Amino acid sequence: MQIHRRQALMLLGANACALRPAWADAPDAAPGRLVLVFLRGAYDGISALVPHGDAQYYQLRPNIAIAKPDGSASSTLALDKVFGLHPAMAGLLPLWQQGVLAAIPSAGSPDSTRSHFDAQHHWETGLPGSSAAGAGWMNSLSMRYGKERSALGVGEANPQILAGPQAVQLVASGQAATRAGALADTRTREAILKMYAANPSLAQSAQAGADSRMQTAAMLTQAQTEAAMATASPPAMAGTAGSDHAIQQAANNGAPPAQGLALDAQNLGTLMGKNRQLRLGFLSAGGWDTHLNQGNTSGALANNLGNLSRALLQLRRHFSEPKDVVMVASEFGRTCAENGTRGTDHGHGNVMWLMGNAVAGGRWHGQWSGLAQGNLNEGRDLPVHHDFRAVFAQILAGTQGLAREDTERLFPGYRWDARLDGLLRA
Repeated sequence: MQIHRRQALMLLGANACALRPAWADAPDAAPGRLVLVFLRGAYDGISALVPHGDAQYYQLRPNIAIAKPDGSASSTLALDKVFGLHPAMAGLLPLWQQGVLAAIPSAGSPDSTRSHFDAQHHWETGLPGSSAAGAGWMNSLSMRYGKERSALGVGEANPQILAGPQAVQLVASGQAATRAGALADTRTREAILKMYAANPSLAQSAQAGADSRMQTAAMLTQAQTEAAMATASPPAMAGTAGSDHAIQQAANNGAPPAQGLALDAQNLGTLMGKNRQLRLGFLSAGGWDTHLNQGNTSGALANNLGNLSRALLQLRRHFSEPKDVVMVASEFGRTCAENGTRGTDHGHGNVMWLMGNAVAGGRWHGQWSGLAQGNLNEGRDLPVHHDFRAVFAQILAGTQGLAREDTERLFPGYRWDARLDGLLRA
């Protein structure tokens, strides 16, 4: 689908402002909190949600497949006769068993690009096939909450999904979030305020920014100290090294490495817990572009999946109210067959995850057609049976009160996918 720049700006500008708060006269319809964890670099979904019941999986991946469930620590954790969890994600098994974790095994963008940058832009603007400038869909969504900041991004300096006219809060990754910056120094702050003395409005904004930065830093410092005292932090996992490093860095598109994801999740949960006006959260992690030496139960991917698992457990501690939902996605999947360097290349469809009390969990949703070559996209990738915007639309309708016409304004060109009805509990 091609959308011209002027059309995109109109759709994401004027139309986004028309999104109406369905709960304005109905307090019981007040929205939950929504968090998106985006894995930059195209993670290998069928290593996370392992199709152990499909014999083709083991033929396509003779060296990097995760072993069939046999009860050992290095085998797949069976979820049903079709799918299982990677053993590095064992911490999530209780959430699946409790019915608060679900998967959509064949979702993604309808656009066929294999470019990290184009695909990420499509996901963040909600416009597959268009590279036009425009607001991020989460920024457009935040307009419905009023003038106050309602969206928070942790980790990236300027994620596209939060870019737009609505003010948002952005926090640095990891320990950097606990540093108040130069404005914490009294003399520096006074000097800057003196520069703005002739413009009271700018002076007030500078003071408010400094105060906010210092309050955030103090809050996160206290939370991190308390967490460290309560339990020892897991050891940092090694990232991808060697000749693949430069490729990984480019695919990361500014996202921090996955080994810091759990701490970023803690920081996001702390800030959204303290400030209830923050309803939308965004986290990202890089390091998922595993073209070589991907590994199976050990290696770069296993390390990253372990980090993702710990981050989701951290988010579960903070987001367990009735309508809270955490989503996990990536710009596209990876090839079903391993390549000559025991890695995987850029693919198409992928696995999305949903977590929360509102989620109809303990099961997977949507269509799965298996790994026979005739069922694959271009004979090599998972197909996209479900448009990612249709997944988001279901969640936004159920937890944010968006009517169907509102989601059509937010994601122009998508179609409601009735095959996904039931993602959330009735």
